[in-house]
Amino acid sequence: MSLPIDEVIARVDDWRGKQISHRPLEGLTNPNYLVEVDGVKHFVRVPGASAELLAIDRANEQHNSRAAAQTGAAPNVLHAFPDLGAMVMEFIDGTTMTNETLNAAGMPTRIAESLKRLHGGPRFLKDFNMFRLTEFYLGVAADHDVKIPDRFRDRMATVGEIEQAFAARLIPTVPCNNDLLAANYIDDGKMLRVIDFEYSGNNDPTFELGNTAQELEYDEARIMELCAAYFGEATPDKLARMKLNMIMSDVGWTLWAAIQAKISKIDYDFWGWAVERWGRAEAKLDSAAFPGWLKAV
Repeated sequence: MSLPIDEVIARVDDWRGKQISHRPLEGLTNPNYLVEVDGVKHFVRVPGASAELLAIDRANEQHNSRAAAQTGAAPNVLHAFPDLGAMVMEFIDGTTMTNETLNAAGMPTRIAESLKRLHGGPRFLKDFNMFRLTEFYLGVAADHDVKIPDRFRDRMATVGEIEQAFAARLIPTVPCNNDLLAANYIDDGKMLRVIDFEYSGNNDPTFELGNTAQELEYDEARIMELCAAYFGEATPDKLARMKLNMIMSDVGWTLWAAIQAKISKIDYDFWGWAVERWGRAEAKLDSAAFPGWLKAV
């Protein structure tokens, strides 16, 4: 029985008759591969199982990956197979980043430079809204008997206060990746390239900034540097939007991790990750600073 990667390789006409080897790469949702064709490296994304339960739209991902590549901030899409949901992409020869490397001096400014390039590119196919995604994930959890952290549903009224605060002063949306953990940045020696557009969509840029600040566990000084480098200055309203979106990042991805704990075949402690994320979110929802962030927004 052939593997999905074998089917993708067989589909690429340019590779026929050439020396081909492949090996798996790490990923939390999909089987990813490094494929070498006559010594030239390529990245191949093969879709994981039950991706529809995680709200992954492969057509949206492929469209947005091509759009992002036009900015130079993301790798080029070399081949796409919509019926397989698979893509062959340029392999970026560089260093996959970690929380430690992205907490080094000057890194928040480098991140802001890459994100401004991405956000200034062509509009993406669809919009992204973490409030709606949270509602979707709650529906999936109910329909598929997915365990979620205690008190999660009880806190949705407070989450609604965040959405109301944002709605009072909307800012224009831009094409965002929306899932910028450390491993989705690769340093090619010149700039930080951005990969993995599964959850991409047009969104409030302060979600992108808040999401990556939360994933990278940034302290106050780095949050301020990231904000100032992106907007020109770290104003109280922009900082507050980022901090509220740091909460929303943990709120939404808590449910993602809980669903993965139920459906994923990958050997990873998704439930532990869900509990950790929800603990961070609740601590901030209950913090003395939270009402001030709502007011500043």
